[in-house]
Amino acid sequence: MRPLFLSSLLAVAALGAGCALPEPWVKPYERERLADPIMQFSRSPLADKHREHIHNVREGARGATGVQGGGCGCN
Repeated sequence: MRPLFLSSLLAVAALGAGCALPEPWVKPYERERLADPIMQFSRSPLADKHREHIHNVREGARGATGVQGGGCGCN
């Protein structure tokens, strides 16, 4: 019974150590590299807005993005 208790206590301690206060993942001097336009998901924000508009027009019943209107494309 005692080895089971010690192994479970060790497992809880190991899991608890993962919840310790983490250091910042991104250092302040590394942030300028992440702000580079090449790190963005899309290189064309205008095309993204167009795709979002088309999606909102076709899925008029979805909403929840702040766009009002029906499936006809009129806002």
